[in-house]
Amino acid sequence: MKTDAEAIERLWERRGDLSPGDAESWAVVAQVLEGLDKGELRVAEEAPSGEVVVHGWIKKAILLAFVLRELSVTEVGPFEYVDKLPLKRGFAEAGVRVVPGASARYGSFLGRGVVMMPSYVNIGARVGAGTMVDTWATVGSAAQVGERVHLSGGVGIGGVLEPPQAAPVMIGDDVLVGSRAMITEGARVGRGSVIGAGTILNPSIPVIDAESGAEISRGIVPPWSVAVSASRRREFPGGEFFLPCVLVIRRLDEGQRHDKAALESLLRSHGAAL
Repeated sequence: MKTDAEAIERLWERRGDLSPGDAESWAVVAQVLEGLDKGELRVAEEAPSGEVVVHGWIKKAILLAFVLRELSVTEVGPFEYVDKLPLKRGFAEAGVRVVPGASARYGSFLGRGVVMMPSYVNIGARVGAGTMVDTWATVGSAAQVGERVHLSGGVGIGGVLEPPQAAPVMIGDDVLVGSRAMITEGARVGRGSVIGAGTILNPSIPVIDAESGAEISRGIVPPWSVAVSASRRREFPGGEFFLPCVLVIRRLDEGQRHDKAALESLLRSHGAAL
């Protein structure tokens, strides 16, 4: 891995001189993309301390791929695609269910038991075993989604490739993200949490404890929390306005299984939904 990183860093330093057809440089980058595709490499991971460790050299390899490849046409039945990288293949062997209308880009990783309804997973993203990517959900470049997660219909998990050291979105294991929620710009959702429908979470959005009114974080929902979209009253010279926030309305016991009926009842009582 260290050797690969050093080779990519050398290519990155002279990226302005690279062009499609450079077979030697492409072989170095292709090796990294293969590692991502097989799940042997990952763009980012959570350290035991809880900090996110970003492997910027891997993101640089992805960016170099677009320099070193030319556009090509791929035909799948009646559909035509024009891109610099192929679509991911080998789903049956990997134990992944992919419904017609779904696609994943080569260089993404899907764990065994993943189900993709008509949805999209971009390059560098990692989706853990047993996760459901529901209809019209998208998982952006380099986003890291844990195991046994449910990304409900229309959920947007944002991606980030530049700058290379920017942390991607991190979704922990056993998370339930409600429909049409948007989690972007390196936001994080801790293990076992439930995110209500339509919630917008990014590093500029305050996360507030409903019991105390205290701000817990910006863009980070703690593990085993039930969080919903809300707003805070703010006064400005031009008048009184409401700014978005995320409200933690319940703390779950660690390891508590999600009872969807109970969760829906809880969220309805706060004017929210899954």
